[in-house]
Amino acid sequence: MPILGLPAPHERTPPIDSFAFLSDTHTGALLGADGTVEWWCVPHFEGDAVFARLLDRQRGGAFTVTVDGATEPVRRYLPGTLVLESAYRLAGGNAVGQDFLAVQAGDAAQPFRADRLLVRRLTVRSGSVRVRVAVTPRPGYGTRSVDWRRGVDDEWVAAEAGLRLRSALPFHLDGASLRAETELHEGQRLDVLLGYGPHPIAAVDPAELLTHTCRTWREWSARADYSGHGSDQVRHSAAVLRGLSFDETGALLAAPTASLPEEIGGVRNWDYRFTWHRDAALLLLALFRLGHAEEGRRYLRFLLATCGGTGDVLAPLVGIQGVTGDERVLTHLGGYADSRPVRIGNEAAQQLQFDTYGHVLDAVLSYQQLTGELTDAQWTVLRRHVDTMAARWREPDHGIWEIRGPRRHYVNSKVMAWVCLDRGIRLAGLLADRDAPVERWRADRDAIHAEVMERGYHRGIGSFVLAYDSTELDASLLRMPLVGFLPGGHPRVLATIDRIRADLTVAPALLRRYTADDGLPGHEGAFLLCSFELVSALVLAGRRDEAAEVFDQLRSYAGPLGLYAEQLAADGTALGNYPQAFTHLALIEAALNLDGAGDRDALHAWVERNM
Repeated sequence: MPILGLPAPHERTPPIDSFAFLSDTHTGALLGADGTVEWWCVPHFEGDAVFARLLDRQRGGAFTVTVDGATEPVRRYLPGTLVLESAYRLAGGNAVGQDFLAVQAGDAAQPFRADRLLVRRLTVRSGSVRVRVAVTPRPGYGTRSVDWRRGVDDEWVAAEAGLRLRSALPFHLDGASLRAETELHEGQRLDVLLGYGPHPIAAVDPAELLTHTCRTWREWSARADYSGHGSDQVRHSAAVLRGLSFDETGALLAAPTASLPEEIGGVRNWDYRFTWHRDAALLLLALFRLGHAEEGRRYLRFLLATCGGTGDVLAPLVGIQGVTGDERVLTHLGGYADSRPVRIGNEAAQQLQFDTYGHVLDAVLSYQQLTGELTDAQWTVLRRHVDTMAARWREPDHGIWEIRGPRRHYVNSKVMAWVCLDRGIRLAGLLADRDAPVERWRADRDAIHAEVMERGYHRGIGSFVLAYDSTELDASLLRMPLVGFLPGGHPRVLATIDRIRADLTVAPALLRRYTADDGLPGHEGAFLLCSFELVSALVLAGRRDEAAEVFDQLRSYAGPLGLYAEQLAADGTALGNYPQAFTHLALIEAALNLDGAGDRDALHAWVERNM
């Protein structure tokens, strides 16, 4: 039986990349083209999803603003912002909406100050329109309804969800929903403010909220001094990454969503509301290169704080506040397009992933080269991790792709262990640390290199492979020249690029990450991170024209609002969590490499020029 106030179960699930992403750098919302907020976690990105219609169209809860009789609106982000503008056209009139999570400029310690308000505005430009609004929170990921009560100054309060609503509209209770309906004429406007947090919504002019939010985003975006290849996409991707950053700590979410499927109707559904250290070096370099040095510093401080525990094992991912909960299944939710199970939390936090060490040390070396600000205490912690890798690199691990099976000798893990030791050696030199066991690190680094060249390359198929004694390919090995393990024009690198393109391509410019049996039923789509990394690998191989062609094809796969999910099916269907940080990071890296068009990675070359 349908739950009162929620849509009928037969309604079609919108495409993943049709949603707009709103952020105040504390939490994020996904808003569909039909005017429905289908995903929103409060009081922060990792919090409870009070709207989760995205994962169950019956039980999940939603916040709708419907313009009766309108066709699908023409939508865009206001330039330089994450403020969504929607233009509605209908027989009797035209209207324009703005939807945003309100922010104001903060200070150096916390550059964005969230107003903790989801703001929905609609202005009639001509004629008249009829508008219906319904607010139906379902906290506990859709397990509970709320009891709306009147607060002070006509504010509505849903204490169970930590929500407060303020509007001049005549809202009324309809079960667990708040509803309002009105007719607006030319020049009239409606505003609905939905606040999260313990405090009443202050008397505020929504127009000023819009002005402050646009100004804050635009002032931040204007710092970027990049005007090279794909500059519009680079700037937009940078804003998306800023929206995925948690301003209280500087952490970067992989994505603001949980359990969006890597195969429609399948089981490959994971929670990505965490920080993965594999994004560390790319994020740090991108932030500094695009003029956002303070954000780079804040992220690096968060990264080092999470690496500073007493143990020797680095977790591959952490929560945005430095902790990670257990993975669990929400059996009451039907999943996006019936893709089950729905998971929150992520078991991969318990895996052993040696690539993590390389990503962290690569980021720290770039940070030290750019700022010289690494402290003795921080270096002491990092030395311990370099020692760990020197001692353990011969062991198998779970690998970058978090395959839930036995540990193996993954080639990417060996390459990133080499990166860890290489960067540790270079950091010891920069810091003039005469006590660091550099000769031992150098011996292990060189041993890794020799072993990968001997056991990681399969002469029969002419490519580096997923793991020792394997014939399976792995698109993550496109990064080998990007981290300096081999030159971009090395014959084995060139052969690996060509073999990966021949065997892992599913559509023009789209690569799977691997085809190996990972113990899960079904098949995933093309992995956009690897597809963009192909661009960078081709540039370093001296094949810029091919790289530009791939990049332009990948740009055409963006969603209608310029956002990318984790993956794409061969037919262009977006798959996986969304928007995906490392897809946008890889786009930035690819554009910068195309712009540099040299035989070295442009980001690392830029660092050395700016030391």
